[in-house]
Amino acid sequence: MTATAKVPSTKGRVPFRDHATWYRMTGRPGGGRPALVVVHGGPGSTHDYLRNLAGIAVGGWPVVHYDQLGNGGSTHLPDQPPEFWTPELFLDELDNLLTRLGIAGDYVLLGQSWGGMLAAWHAAGRPPGLRGLIVADAPASYPTWRSEMEVLRAALPDGVDEVLRAHEAAGTTGSAGYTEAMRVFYRRHVCRLDPWPRDYDASFMEIVNDPTVYTAMNGPSEFHVVGSLRDVSIEHLLPSVAVPTLVLSGRYDEATDAVVRPYRELVPDARHVVFEESSHLPHLEEPERFFRVLAEFLLGLEKG
Repeated sequence: MTATAKVPSTKGRVPFRDHATWYRMTGRPGGGRPALVVVHGGPGSTHDYLRNLAGIAVGGWPVVHYDQLGNGGSTHLPDQPPEFWTPELFLDELDNLLTRLGIAGDYVLLGQSWGGMLAAWHAAGRPPGLRGLIVADAPASYPTWRSEMEVLRAALPDGVDEVLRAHEAAGTTGSAGYTEAMRVFYRRHVCRLDPWPRDYDASFMEIVNDPTVYTAMNGPSEFHVVGSLRDVSIEHLLPSVAVPTLVLSGRYDEATDAVVRPYRELVPDARHVVFEESSHLPHLEEPERFFRVLAEFLLGLEKG
């Protein structure tokens, strides 16, 4: 199984409240296999860095990508106050998308990073049409995430964390100096490829161009979480997930073993695969192995 099918069969926008959610679907539902719905990270990123997952459609699984509200092709709302942006908003948006696309009765969720938490949160409600869950590189608890960020920051080259903390204390995280130091962390623990793939660059620049959601819920960077998610945890919900679950992470991932451990230990039917040459984006860093693991899991769902 390789990432070859990238041309969407359909794309458009579905109404959500007074707004619209942009989506694209590669392949068509109704062929006997559930749709794979891809939930991107951030919050405040876009689907772009996950586009190669459309390749799984060659195996008969329709693949749905979408941009969460506030980003990409969906409605941008830069004037909304921070309290507007809640996990419940994005849970409702996901429910709405599944219903509008007519796939709520037969689907699998793949959530990456923040999207993994969102997907697991959705799964804990035991929706009847959900067949399986893939949680990739995701926190279950932002307090744990923040604690692990301290560990990773302390291991950065001499002087880097000091520069980062000086800018964070001064409120100058939008400066070139902060961005340069930030990229040292990102190249170690977010994407180890050099140069960064074009699809990842596209999502990165989308956050730069409209940081509304990312800033409100996360903060100025992956490792300085000061937004509304800083104290959010779904660990108490994980025992309620009732579908087979695949947990994925990279050996050098910012989602460290401590970060992903709750999924492995608290979800009743979960298994964990570590990508030895990857950080936070194994679907880009080790795509061939990633697609093999993903296809094996999806085929396993059919065996019950």
